[in-house]
Amino acid sequence: MTPNTTNKLIKLNGKPPAKHNGQGASKRVLSDHVQDSIDEYFQALNGHQPTDLYRMVMEQVEAPLLRSVLDYCDMNQSRASEVLGINRGTLRKKLKQYDIQA
Repeated sequence: MTPNTTNKLIKLNGKPPAKHNGQGASKRVLSDHVQDSIDEYFQALNGHQPTDLYRMVMEQVEAPLLRSVLDYCDMNQSRASEVLGINRGTLRKKLKQYDIQA
């Protein structure tokens, strides 16, 4: 695991990120992008009440996560379930839910 990967994992677990990358600029992690996107979503609502936000966010994040991990694991579902930290049956259920072919 590279130092940058470790720092990203630490940030995702609620701890401070790495201070800088090699060029002096602060690195942004996934949680920063998610928060920015949700803030933009709320602004775009223009006063309208959001509904079912949790489901919407999970669908927007979970499907690309599954695709990326499967690609990383060369479509091996057993290995992908280990990488994700979920049961293989749960992975298969989610693949069906999002109509992802593996």
